[in-house]
Amino acid sequence: MARRSRHRLLLLLLRYLVVALGYHKAYYGLSAPKRHQVVTAIEYQEAILACKNPKKPISSRLEWKKLGRSVSFVYYQQAFQGDLKDRAEIIDFSIRIKNVTRKDAGKYRCEISAPSEQGQNLAEDTLILEVLVAPAVPSCEIPSFALSGSVVELLCQDKEGNPAPEYIWFKDGSRLLENRKLDSRSTNSSYTMNTKSGTLKFNTVSRLDSGEYSCEARNSVGSRRCPQKRMQVDDLSLSGIIAAVAVVALVICACGLGVCYAQRKGYFSKETSYKKGSATSKATTVSENDFKHTKSFII
Repeated sequence: MARRSRHRLLLLLLRYLVVALGYHKAYYGLSAPKRHQVVTAIEYQEAILACKNPKKPISSRLEWKKLGRSVSFVYYQQAFQGDLKDRAEIIDFSIRIKNVTRKDAGKYRCEISAPSEQGQNLAEDTLILEVLVAPAVPSCEIPSFALSGSVVELLCQDKEGNPAPEYIWFKDGSRLLENRKLDSRSTNSSYTMNTKSGTLKFNTVSRLDSGEYSCEARNSVGSRRCPQKRMQVDDLSLSGIIAAVAVVALVICACGLGVCYAQRKGYFSKETSYKKGSATSKATTVSENDFKHTKSFII
C-alpha cells in the first residue's frame, strides 16, 4: 500500500509539472520556438521588433532588453532607455525603430508579466535584429608601374558592408569577367579574379595590361566604386640596363681616380698632418715669448 501511495504521488507531481509548463508556454499566446525570429532592416530605415502577443492582458507590465555580454534595458518603466530614447516608439508590445543604425543590431528579448490567481505570470519572446549596410568606397591598391613578365596583384577591400560585398574589377571602364575565357575583349589570359577577397592577380603581366583600373564593392543594399588609377606595364629594356651599368662603372672609376690623386698629394698622410700641427704649435710658442719680452721691457 505504501508503495502504491508513493507511486500515485509521483504521478500527480509529474502531471502538475506538465500542466504548469504548458500553462506558462501558452499564456499570452507566446510560443517558445527552437529558432529565434530574425528581423532584417536596412540601415537608416525603420524596423519593427514584434513581440508575439495577439491579446493585450490587463494590468500587464512590458520590458525590452538587449542581450549580449551584458544585459541592458531598452524599454523600462514605460520609457525608452539609451540610444533608442529619441527614435523609437511602442506599438502594443512591439518596438518601432525610426532610424536603424548598425549599432542597433543584436539579440532582443521582450518580457511581459501580469498578475493572476496563482500569482505573477511571466512570458517572453526573443528575436534577432540584423542590420544591412551598404558598402563604403573600397580601398584599392593598384601599382602605378610594373615590368612585363612579372607577377602583379591588385587588391580591393571594404570593411563596412553587411552582408560582405562581392568585388568586381574594371579596366578602362569595362568590366573584367571572373572567367577570362568568356571575355572576348581581353587579350590577356593570365589574370585570375577572386570576387570574395577582391584580388585581381596577373601571373605574367604584359604591356597589353596597361590601363585605368578600378574596383566596385557590391552587396544587396548598394554598391560603391573606388577612383580609377593607371597601371603602366613596360618591357625590360636591355639597352637601358647596359646604359645603367656603364654609368655606375664610370662613377666608380671617377671615385677611384679621386682617391688616388688625393693620396699622391698627401691629403691622407699622417706625417704631413703631424708636421702642420708642429709648425702651428711652434708659431704659437714664439708669439707668446715675444709678448712676454715686450711686456718686461716696458716695465
